[in-house]
Order: sequence, then C-alpha cells, then structure tokens
Amino acid sequence: MCMYCKSGTVVESTTTHSVDYKGSIIIIKNVPCLECDQCGEKYYTGTVAEKIEKIVERTKSLNLEMSVIDYTFT
Repeated sequence: MCMYCKSGTVVESTTTHSVDYKGSIIIIKNVPCLECDQCGEKYYTGTVAEKIEKIVERTKSLNLEMSVIDYTFT
C-alpha cells in the first residue's frame, strides 16, 4: 500500500533521480524504485538510497555543471 495516497499498490519500476548541488545538477538514470500505481509516488529501498548517496558524493568532486550517470553502470 502507498504511504502517500493510502490507496495504491506499489510495483517495481525505475526512475530518474536528480540532485541540485551548489548550482550543479546531478542526474542519475535507471534508478530502481517502488512506484505507486495510483498516484505515482516513488520509494527507494535502503540499499538503493545508499548507492544514490555514494554516486552523488563521487560526482560532487568532479565540479561539473551537469552530470548524467546511469545507476546500472556504477
């Protein structure tokens, strides 16, 4: 059951996650998630959230205006 709308069912899916860090945009494609089939709200497991944090931390040091990373290749 969806924690946001309380009526939908969550199903496995993928999404694009973006972070704005000090004027730099970090985009991570193909991120595994659970998505509500009613409202579209997306949830990450703890493992996925940890990997997103690691990707963002590594990418911050590049000092690029925009970075696009594929989750599946990291």
